[in-house]
Amino acid sequence: MIRSILIGALAIGVIGTSYWGYKEHQEKNAVLINAENTYQRAFHDLNFHMDALEEKIGSTLAMNSRSSLSPALAEVWRLTSEAQNDVGQLPLTLMPFNKTEEFLSNIGSFSYRVAVRDLDEKPLSEDEYETLKKLHNHSNDVKNELRKVQAMVIDHNLRWMDVELALASESEPQDNTIIDGFKTVDKQVEGYSEVNWGPEVNQLNEKKQNLSKNIEGKELSEKEAKQHVLDFLDIDKNASIDITTTGKDSKYQAYSLSIENPDNKSSVNLDVTKKGAKPIWILMDRKIGKQKLSLNEAANKATNFLKEHDITNMEISESSQYERMGVFTFVYQQGDVTVYPDAVHIKVALDNGDITGYESIEYLTNHHERKVAEPTISRNEALEQVNPNVQIMEEGLGVIKNDLGEEVLCYEFMGTIEKETYRIFVNADTGREERVEKMDGTEMNYDTM
Repeated sequence: MIRSILIGALAIGVIGTSYWGYKEHQEKNAVLINAENTYQRAFHDLNFHMDALEEKIGSTLAMNSRSSLSPALAEVWRLTSEAQNDVGQLPLTLMPFNKTEEFLSNIGSFSYRVAVRDLDEKPLSEDEYETLKKLHNHSNDVKNELRKVQAMVIDHNLRWMDVELALASESEPQDNTIIDGFKTVDKQVEGYSEVNWGPEVNQLNEKKQNLSKNIEGKELSEKEAKQHVLDFLDIDKNASIDITTTGKDSKYQAYSLSIENPDNKSSVNLDVTKKGAKPIWILMDRKIGKQKLSLNEAANKATNFLKEHDITNMEISESSQYERMGVFTFVYQQGDVTVYPDAVHIKVALDNGDITGYESIEYLTNHHERKVAEPTISRNEALEQVNPNVQIMEEGLGVIKNDLGEEVLCYEFMGTIEKETYRIFVNADTGREERVEKMDGTEMNYDTM
């Protein structure tokens, strides 16, 4: 009798364990399938946008009407933005594809600058026409190389998840058809140095290169970086830590760490710069309990966290609550000017105030003291560019990045229309309406840190 009961209980346990394992396997597969579908869609969209880009650049060569050329070049700019967005959704962070991304960025900058100027007053020059011809030829080459990769993906039913695994592996060489194809594209683009982008685009690229050198400090070893992170997060030194190094051609040189923290039964993943071990992003994974803190109290926790780590003169520009999480965006305040490119994003658990999310790549790459010139136009002249139906509630001066990635000083107006809140930026030199943002979540004013 006892034996029968034991056998029955064991059988039920085995069945239960098998069912649980089956469900776990199903859920894992669902996540992998979703990621694979996202990668495949982004890759095929990239091919579509590169086809359209090559065609649109080609059509500009045949245009004589300035009224047609301007919108055509604006469409070229839009397509390059779409292609860059597609690349951003692919698992290429650890592999060298930066030359192609830079090439797309330069096409966008060049086409935008020509599209927005008065072509009657300053028509397309011979040098610019030659540049367009070269861009057409080069974009055709990139399109054809990507088509070869696409054909191999379709013919051999290749998976992008295998690319992700190959890139994450430290073994050399990385043997993957898709990776090899993208390396070929990037190597080809590297040879496009003869393109004359013009002085304005070249100056913009110099500024971008300077930003990548903005991170200061001594380069730390893995052991030193581990200790720095434990101190930064105030985690027990006996916590289990795995550490790897990002690829040498990645966008930034960093250590990636995975920590199991026994104190609060959480796992923490983060990237820190090799120089100074400054956190680029942090993500804590743990169960969030019942809400005990208000959004205002969570904001104070986030503010104090930045102060403790010597990130000062920061002001909350956006805040919102998602379930039991407070989400905040801090921006730098230089005197009476709000500097939006110097941004830090923080998530705070509303059960005990833990910092569960942190992202500072914008602050690390952009932050510096700026020489902010006086506005050329007056506040009233800027206000004339704002929709008169907007009821202005707050105003000030702010530095933002325009569509070309350039920093520009703007008058900032916060106002409402049709029960919605908007933030409107008007260029303080030209009077151009640079950007209009609809404000989501709960916007709050806090004292500057």
